[in-house]
This record gives sequence, structure tokens and C-alpha cells, in this order.
Amino acid sequence: MSTRQEQMEAFGRLLDVMDELREKCPWDKKQTNESLRSNTIEETYELCDALIRDDNESIKKELGDLLLHIVFYSKIGEEKGAFDIKDVCTALCDKLIYRHPHVFGEEVAENSKKVEQSWEQLKLKEKGGNKTVLEGVPASLPSVVKAQRIQDKARNVGFDWEDREQVWDKVHEELNELKDEINVMSAQGMEDEFGDLMFSLINAARLYKVDPDNALEKTNQKFIRRFNYLEQQTIARGRSLKEMDLEEMDAIWNEAKRKGL
Repeated sequence: MSTRQEQMEAFGRLLDVMDELREKCPWDKKQTNESLRSNTIEETYELCDALIRDDNESIKKELGDLLLHIVFYSKIGEEKGAFDIKDVCTALCDKLIYRHPHVFGEEVAENSKKVEQSWEQLKLKEKGGNKTVLEGVPASLPSVVKAQRIQDKARNVGFDWEDREQVWDKVHEELNELKDEINVMSAQGMEDEFGDLMFSLINAARLYKVDPDNALEKTNQKFIRRFNYLEQQTIARGRSLKEMDLEEMDAIWNEAKRKGL
């Protein structure tokens, strides 16, 4: 692996390249915070895909793409006279030191849960920090991830089940309420209760240390693999899916499962 000096030189080279691009490339010159925003979101999801696959080569590439955006936004901030990459790094280091008194100060944290609780409490105290517990949850987060963050923040101030097994009573309660709304075919009621059921299932996942977003994405990928197999086998037999009944499709689907797809 590289030395710290080599790492610093590589980062300095990136800053130099960014300066050149901003000055001489017609595309880079015209970019703004708003024009880059959608690309940043896309790059973040591409990194997430690589992380789920545990593909180190792709992780390295996608981290580079995301780092480019961080340097790009910092360059735009520098041109506006608002901040530069030094200010970004300094603010981050100051925040990390302040929020880790058990590392850089005299406090003691026995476990990771204590660290998380201390983190949230310090965020409420710091200048310019969150004024309320849930203020720090970005409104634009995807719903599943947002539910996780809301529940994590509530837990860190003590709002949580005493025993994790209690969550299943809530799950069953929400499921029954959804069934009641389905029985009367209330569109608004079904939507409300389906949301409550999903929120309670995400809560259960948190309590049992399962990442619901990762779990759902892995199921998505599994479904894609099996459905692709079903479609390929159907074509190989000279037929189309529309010509097959559910029993025939289930037989091929189960074949895909036996193959470990």
C-alpha cells in the first residue's frame, strides 16, 4: 500500500487536474452545483451497487468518481469566495474530533451504542447543529433509508423497545389494520396502513441488525436472475411467457432456485 506522503501527493495531483479542467475544458467550465447534482446522486448509487457486490475494483472506481464531485463542488465554492477544499477538510476534522470525545478527549465509551448516543447528543449541542432530534434526516433520502435514519435517531435518545421481540406485536398489529382496510377497499386507508406496516418491518430489521435496503436490493437482484432464467428457458423452448400458464412458469422458476440463481 502507499505511504501517507504518496497519498497526499495523489490528492494534490487531483486538485491540480481539477484546476486545469475548470480552466480549459468547455464542459467542466460551465458546470454548476445544480447541473452536477443529478450526476452526484447517480454516482452515489453506482458506489452502492459496487458495495453490495463487494467488487473492490468497482468500489475503487466509484469512490474516485464521487471524490471528483467533492473536489468539483469545492472548486465552485472557491470561485464564489465561499469556501475551498481546505475549509471542507478542516470543518470535517473539527466535527469528527468534537463528536469523538472518547477518542480525542477524556470521555469513555464502552460500546458502539454509547458512541451513537453521544454523537446525537453532541449534534444537538454544537453551534449550527440540529435543533431537534430528527432535523438532521435529509428530506430527499429514499423512503427506506429515511425510515432507518429516523428510527436510529429516535433510538439514540432512548425512544425504543425495551425488548426487540416486542416489535413483532407491532408488525402483526399493522398487518391486521392493513387487512381491515383491504376488506373495505379504502384506497387511502390501504396506503396509510401499508406504510405503517413497512415502517414497522424496517424497525424490526433494525432491531435484528438487518439492513432493509441491502436486503431488499439483494432480493431484487435474485428476482432478476431467476426471471431472466425463466425468460431464457421459455425462449429456448420456442415459446413466450404470455403463452405459458403460471404452473409452467413456477416449474422453471423452481428450477432456477435449485440451480442457486
